[in-house]
Amino acid sequence: MNDTESSPRIGQVVQILQGREAGQFAIVIQIVDDRFVLLADGEKRKYDRPKKKNRHHIELLNYISPEVQNSLLETGRVTNGKLRFAISKFVNEVVTDLKKGDQLDGERRCN
Repeated sequence: MNDTESSPRIGQVVQILQGREAGQFAIVIQIVDDRFVLLADGEKRKYDRPKKKNRHHIELLNYISPEVQNSLLETGRVTNGKLRFAISKFVNEVVTDLKKGDQLDGERRCN
């Protein structure tokens, strides 16, 4: 297990692997204990009603939103708009870059 899997951090973007919301992105807003974290995305899962999720059911991504992290550490709260902004920024910067790279990576088939 590497460090990113073993220790989630406040403000870190994760991808949900199992459950009803599988495949969606969310942000860690609180670490409950060594097994569970609280996730919110600002849309379906608001800050006031986060999802308690087992760490084994999420994939920790190598991206921490500085806006969300600073807000949570300074005031203890974050707005739902800021959560939505952080996730859309992550999707626009990182996920679309991966998709562009996938087109050039590996074999190309002509048929």
